[in-house]
Amino acid sequence: MNTISKIEKLYGKVIFEGRIHVLTGMHIGGAKEFAAIGAVDNVVITDPLTKYPIIPGSTLKGKLRYLLARTKSNTGYLSDIAQESDEIKRLFGSMGDKEKAYVSRLQFFDLFINEESVEAIKKADTDLYVTEIKFENTISRSTAQAMPRQIERVPAGTVFDLKLIYNIENEEEFEQDMTNLFEAIALLEHDYIGGHGTRGYGRIKIDISHYECKFAQEETVRAVEEILKTMLQ
Repeated sequence: MNTISKIEKLYGKVIFEGRIHVLTGMHIGGAKEFAAIGAVDNVVITDPLTKYPIIPGSTLKGKLRYLLARTKSNTGYLSDIAQESDEIKRLFGSMGDKEKAYVSRLQFFDLFINEESVEAIKKADTDLYVTEIKFENTISRSTAQAMPRQIERVPAGTVFDLKLIYNIENEEEFEQDMTNLFEAIALLEHDYIGGHGTRGYGRIKIDISHYECKFAQEETVRAVEEILKTMLQ
């Protein structure tokens, strides 16, 4: 059976802007082809132009979806994406459904470190350009041998600029979509992003300070503002 993909009518867009505050050192891994002896062997992902650390939009999207899917699971375990509920599929998209393809209503952007944070980190006494080194040591239970390593992290106190766009495709589903989105955000604030989270890495605070409904009729704008006014108090 061919997958059916229907493009829904677009009633408008809601643009959310804010910041992500890094509360504990954060490691979202990048690639390093070669590490000399004594060099950092676990680097963070960076913008190729500025060399500043970034949070990929795919990382934020994936973690929000993962946490929301775990809370919505009816099977006691995390289902395949194709088996997720429609309310998750329409928010984050799904091409794996044999009956219907879902185009994500959410559009994520890569998150870039803001300039105030760049200047603050440059003035601080860190070991790297705009990051820090965390020394970790694993002890083998069988040999008692120490296995030291150096992990690059984004320092606590760093702030990233956040932008997120939601496509209004069904006005009757808007409130439920926003409930799910903010539930996922709340879950993430009590979880972590990136690697080594069970050791305390990657704790964040998400602050949505501004939203705007654009390209919509007046009645849609009023409905959006009424719903979001309550949720963002």
